[in-house]
Amino acid sequence: MSTALLQKNTVRLSLVLLVIVGAVAVFAPWLGLPDPEEVNLAEKLAPSGPGHLLGTDHLGRDVLARLVFGARTSIGSVFAILLLIALFSTLAGSVAGFVGGAVDSVIMRICDIFLTFPTLILAMFFVGILGTGLTNVILAIFLTHWAWYARIVRGIALSLKSREYILAAKVAGTRGFSLVARHILPAMAPQVLVLATLDIGHMMLHVAGLSFLGLGVQPPMPEWGVMIGDARQFIWTEPQLMLYPGLAIFIVVMAFNLLGDGLRDALDRSGMLEERVR
Repeated sequence: MSTALLQKNTVRLSLVLLVIVGAVAVFAPWLGLPDPEEVNLAEKLAPSGPGHLLGTDHLGRDVLARLVFGARTSIGSVFAILLLIALFSTLAGSVAGFVGGAVDSVIMRICDIFLTFPTLILAMFFVGILGTGLTNVILAIFLTHWAWYARIVRGIALSLKSREYILAAKVAGTRGFSLVARHILPAMAPQVLVLATLDIGHMMLHVAGLSFLGLGVQPPMPEWGVMIGDARQFIWTEPQLMLYPGLAIFIVVMAFNLLGDGLRDALDRSGMLEERVR
């Protein structure tokens, strides 16, 4: 089997896995699963069976239900972060690249400050200021990632501003938002899409890591990092409680990384990427 064919099949498999996980997460409330937050101490640490396909945790909560609803939290939080980044970083990077001068210098110096620190340490710092909880962990991880995206967008903007079709659009009278919406954003989209796809796994690990440490999503809300944290005390007696959410994180992160690699190579071959990201 050729390398290209193997890669193509790998990308397809990754996409299928992500579609399945996404569909399960979206339709979780209609799958007939038990309440993922319902405590039933009479059934704590119950083994797998007809009533609980993956058993229950130390509080008698259904593990499968928490795993499925946890996908909504884990994956949904990452897409919320990406939405914030898409809005803010694209604006900041585009302004820096197209306006230039003092505005560019100020924005880039701010980015340099944020990029100086390791992202997880910086995220822990922001969580310490903002407090724990899903909303605050989303804001904290956004604040640790926006500068990197803004730098990428700024580099793309610098390469685009001197292009002939951009200059021609300006001569034709296209200005402001119309220029950005019709010419700039479509040109940026492929590179930013690849970058975001490759970074989703990184963000998901940050969300899970902060929740595992007790700094992110708080119990009883189902989230994969929270589930791993809850299972620590039972690692030797009930290792499956840690195995299930760990496998879920591994599969989803791997699928997004493989999909991102496939998108990058495909767009590279088609000439839509002017330079390789990462």
